[in-house]
Amino acid sequence: MHAGSFDTTYLATLPGFVVMAADEAELKHMVRTAAAYDDGPISFRYPRGEGVGVDMPERGEILEIGKGRMMKQGSKVALLSFGTRLADCLLAAEDLDAAGLSTTVADARFAKPLDHDLIRQLARHHEVLITIEEGAIGGFGSHVMQFLAHEGLLDSGLKVRPLVLPDVWMEQAKPEVMYAKAGLDRAGIVSTVFRALGQKQVDVGAAV
Repeated sequence: MHAGSFDTTYLATLPGFVVMAADEAELKHMVRTAAAYDDGPISFRYPRGEGVGVDMPERGEILEIGKGRMMKQGSKVALLSFGTRLADCLLAAEDLDAAGLSTTVADARFAKPLDHDLIRQLARHHEVLITIEEGAIGGFGSHVMQFLAHEGLLDSGLKVRPLVLPDVWMEQAKPEVMYAKAGLDRAGIVSTVFRALGQKQVDVGAAV
């Protein structure tokens, strides 16, 4: 069973296709955006199972195509989320901040078209960039890497780590079990950052 692993990968390869992904609140905005969009095919991914309890808007807004949003500003580590992993990115940022690693969190919203200005900002002003998505290799993270390479944003030592679902046929399971197994949960994101920096992981609240 594919568990939705390949949607972004195959849709984002199609010319002119707009590809979005949302948490439970953003879903309202993306439904309205899709309904209003008449310039070509458009898709959006949404969470499976229970939501995380975010505040829900009364009415969806039409999003600017290809524009993400900054959720939290830091200076050393950048977490760039596409889709449902945003809540865990924000929790991971709390742990990283507590460990002395100032962390930015951004919500890409779009895998295609990418928010080039947002990605440039993250790449130029952070030491580590982690992309996080609920999807297989070849999706959002691969599009980000392609852009970074063409822009020369990898030439100055930026450490990039794309987090994706493993390249296997995953059996359907509770989402939280699948995320933990793939390293896409709070703990997995934190661990990835420490490995990228070549540092020994410290307990939250402990001095680095």
